[in-house]
Amino acid sequence: MSDNDWKSRLGTVYSTDPDFRYRTKEEPEPETLPPPSQNLRVWIDRKRRAGKQVTLVTGFVGSEDDLRELGRMLKGKCGVGGTAKDGEIVIQGDHRDRVVELLAGAGYRVKKAGG
Repeated sequence: MSDNDWKSRLGTVYSTDPDFRYRTKEEPEPETLPPPSQNLRVWIDRKRRAGKQVTLVTGFVGSEDDLRELGRMLKGKCGVGGTAKDGEIVIQGDHRDRVVELLAGAGYRVKKAGG
């Protein structure tokens, strides 16, 4: 976080201590659940994407690094691009059946969701 991030310091008015450091609340990173305990949902999404289809995987509980690693595996096996952030994996194109097959093969509990 930037030292100049004024929004995080709104509660502090003034300090005369020259060694004062602003303390912000940082959320602890959640512990990654094992694959059989995960409940993942896979669906096709078109909203806010100029009509382009993407395969969306949600419901992952764990660290951002593990989410990115799972996203990297899915993108590589499908041979397409995408991203993994904010608890979601976005795969470019309609690859819902392939993603469900790959996740089930890796031991995850996965369901198709949506239309």
